[in-house]
Amino acid sequence: MSINTKFERTLGLGYVVVVVVGNIIGSGVYKKIAPMAAELHSSGWVLIAWIVGGLITLFGALSNAEVAGLLADTGGDFVYHKKIYNRFFAFIYGWSLFTIIQTASISSLAYVFAQSLNSLISLPDLLSSLSNFTIGGVFFPFADFSVKLTAIILILVLTLVNIKGIKSGAVVSKLVLILVFTGIFLIIVFGLGSHHSIPARSFDLSRGSNAPVTISAFFTAMLAAFWAYQGWATVGFIGGEVKDAKRNIPRGILIGVFMVIAVYLLVNVTYLSLLSVPQLEQIYKSGNQIAAIEAVRVFWGDNGALFISMLILISTLGCTNATILASPRVYFAMAREKLFLQDAGTLNKSNAPGNSLIWQGIWASVLVLSGTFDQLTDMIIFAVFLFYGATSLGVFLLRRRMPDAPRPYKVWGYPVVPAIFIVFCLFLFFNTIVTRPREAIFGLTLIFSGLPVFWYLNRKKG
Repeated sequence: MSINTKFERTLGLGYVVVVVVGNIIGSGVYKKIAPMAAELHSSGWVLIAWIVGGLITLFGALSNAEVAGLLADTGGDFVYHKKIYNRFFAFIYGWSLFTIIQTASISSLAYVFAQSLNSLISLPDLLSSLSNFTIGGVFFPFADFSVKLTAIILILVLTLVNIKGIKSGAVVSKLVLILVFTGIFLIIVFGLGSHHSIPARSFDLSRGSNAPVTISAFFTAMLAAFWAYQGWATVGFIGGEVKDAKRNIPRGILIGVFMVIAVYLLVNVTYLSLLSVPQLEQIYKSGNQIAAIEAVRVFWGDNGALFISMLILISTLGCTNATILASPRVYFAMAREKLFLQDAGTLNKSNAPGNSLIWQGIWASVLVLSGTFDQLTDMIIFAVFLFYGATSLGVFLLRRRMPDAPRPYKVWGYPVVPAIFIVFCLFLFFNTIVTRPREAIFGLTLIFSGLPVFWYLNRKKG
């Protein structure tokens, strides 16, 4: 019996946009404004951080789109890095996706889903006697175990859905996005139209203290914004399943990122019009409140809190599903290059990388037990921007190596736009080491844990 190892190109531009937006809009748009307020102490500076974060994301997306237009195939940046650099760098990128970037994204989103569900129906307390059990004084795997177990169940259920094939997974994402955009639109319209709303407060640059905003504090606050924007490059992973991929992937990235930036600016102006900075700081300190819920509670009361809780459930469900859907295509591409488990390089009867999905689901479930939401997301952003910068550097390298190759899309503002993005990635990397050393060290440990694996796989290959 022959084993299927080639995807079918069935997805058009509309599905590409759905995957881009579905991988971005998850939990960050509801939660991350609170830690940003706690860092910057000014509504105006918080809004500036969202704007700058959106522009930097757009610069990265524009740069990525040129590379994707030239090299689009299943595996996304893994394929790009192999052609731009070498097998080793491509492997480290793919290994980082598996150990931290994509799997921790799935874990974080599922965790917020479970938290929101718990606020609605109060999940039963499980294994409370083990809540203080610790591994190295850092990890508390059984703390809030009922929430973590719910997150794991969600991961496993959505993994099974996507084992059925990409069409079933993409349809779920499309339906969820319609509901999410409808809900966010209602928040913006009724929130800004409420008599409780003070729009001018959103643009207030004054701070609670007279101390100026430091560059380090601004970049630290943008870690939160970048989590909300994270996920746009994931569409490259399904390049082998997109019709006319070298045109539709760049177009889909640009359309999707522009849509998300516009939505984020409007909804965050709404939050800042309804909640003061001290209120947002208190929400952050509480540890168990969500800024969006408290903002909607201002004008819709407890019924509004119920509504937004349901919306967060739907959003995180959709983003978790979109991330689970796209990510295994990288491990599939790695396995074809003999840089991952061999069984991850085969497709099932539904033309889906079933084994890759299973391995991903298992490790994402383990990560659910490892940390808090904010720890996981800071760790993800720290790791992923290393590779975003490497892809943008590829714009310069490929223009020199392949000057005459057909490019369906060329980055706007070359060479300034990709250069700014690369410099930003370097600054973010070093700033995170200084301001979030634990997350940076844990992230680097997981990335470099791939070194002995690469050595073993190449030794085995030889």
